[in-house]
Amino acid sequence: MKHTLWPAFIDVVKRDVVPALGCTEPVSVALAAAIAVNKLNINHQDITAINVLVSANLMKNGMGVTVPGTGMVGLEIAAAAGAVAGDSSAQLEVLKNLTTDNVAIAKTMLDKKMVTVNVANVSNILYSKVTIFSANHSATVTIADSHTHVLAIEEDGITTYIAEPQNTLNPAQKTIKSNPFIDACAQDIFDFATQAPLAEIEFIKQAYQLNNDLSIEGLQGNYGLQVGATFQRSVERGLLAGGLLTDVLLRTAAASDARMGGAMKPAMSNSGSGNQGIAATMPVVVVAEFIKADDEQLIRALMLSHLMAIYIKSYQNKLSALCGATTASMGAVAGMTWLLGGDIKQISAAINSMIGDIAGMICDGAKTSCAMKVSSSAGSAVKSALMALDGIGVTGNEGIVAHDVDSTIRNLSALANGSMTQTDVQILDIMINK
Repeated sequence: MKHTLWPAFIDVVKRDVVPALGCTEPVSVALAAAIAVNKLNINHQDITAINVLVSANLMKNGMGVTVPGTGMVGLEIAAAAGAVAGDSSAQLEVLKNLTTDNVAIAKTMLDKKMVTVNVANVSNILYSKVTIFSANHSATVTIADSHTHVLAIEEDGITTYIAEPQNTLNPAQKTIKSNPFIDACAQDIFDFATQAPLAEIEFIKQAYQLNNDLSIEGLQGNYGLQVGATFQRSVERGLLAGGLLTDVLLRTAAASDARMGGAMKPAMSNSGSGNQGIAATMPVVVVAEFIKADDEQLIRALMLSHLMAIYIKSYQNKLSALCGATTASMGAVAGMTWLLGGDIKQISAAINSMIGDIAGMICDGAKTSCAMKVSSSAGSAVKSALMALDGIGVTGNEGIVAHDVDSTIRNLSALANGSMTQTDVQILDIMINK
């Protein structure tokens, strides 16, 4: 048992499982805008123009998603809202103080064509560069490689801040800080989540609190495509039977409905995505409630789910043509299978089955229909968990699935980082030109 990895596991979960209000790509643009306004030390009435440059992947994920509190979609309103009322100290909750008056001002900026958004010619997968202009001054903030990582700040064209290059870390620091999974495998994650001191991992319970609240909001409000609420109404009409599978689908989808529909409630994210956080949380919560799990079981299952999801995602690009909800749900299947009495062998089989089932589901941007992909992934997780408990699963003789789960995870990542990069280009071209 590799106890030496445990501190790094805790650090990466605390870093990658954080509250986020709204889709994290437009929120990243809003954050850059808020920081730029702070640097200029001006009020919204002094802003003359806002220029936004983003990577192709960020454009794809930001052009069709509702920005919380605005009722509008797109990066233009995100930039304007961030400039008008963003709280730069709140990071991914930068828009938490947005009011209806603020939104009206931001919409006026759009009406006056004060905000422009274009794709930057950069190699960064995740990149946003926002320049705020006043009558006599300008400030530019560049965020890259993660949703809150400020790469550079320019004031009146002069660089006043530049982040320390990542390559200054020595090899040992790189292993710990950038990827604690270099020397880890699925077994190590299982050992940690099921045996680490409870006091050291109980912080993960906030994922239940935030995402369950978001799920309730999604069932009570009219958000997005109302996928979760549709399941609920169908049960009430007798068109669907209740039970574990239905509850997993409707409660997980409802949280995504609310998030993608602009609810002013934060999600607990995973790997920079609220939907991935929802997908890693809600199926586990529903199973825990179904079997009447105690607090410790819930905490350990959530830690297993979130850390496994981060482990799987760590082999992939931050943003890609592969739907992130699928990989997060592979984390969820680990937590669910364990709650239902499964061991690491059955958990591995369940993850393999999910990769054999839904590998290749495309990401065509953040939008309300993401709730459908979230529910599809959650359904695959339930199916794969139940099969694994019966000793059934996709084997290494089939498709991209290998005989061991860690190799299968790497095969999935090779697909996402390889040929699907061209798929990503095609998806964005279709979206921009349709």
